Amino acid sequence: MSKKHTVKFSLDIDNPPPLTKKQKAALEALDRLPDSEIDLSDIPEHTTFYKPVKRQTTVRIDADVLAWLKTYGRGYQTKINAILRQEMLTAKDK
Repeated sequence: MSKKHTVKFSLDIDNPPPLTKKQKAALEALDRLPDSEIDLSDIPEHTTFYKPVKRQTTVRIDADVLAWLKTYGRGYQTKINAILRQEMLTAKDK
């Protein structure tokens, strides 16, 4: 029976490890390419990150609806918000 070991690694963002010769060569080759020749097909399109302002409120919800939401586990309040947002977006399209 083999023992499993957890490897922990931390990275100091202000002091990253030095690049290897192979990494430097790859970056230099990429730098020499014109933008039109760089394959970006595996990178998702840039989308603006939207983080709405949250407000605390009190809402009365039927007990059975709340029980159903809680069956999904933690994050039921986030699920409530997602359901309401979807309804809001659907209504806006009409």
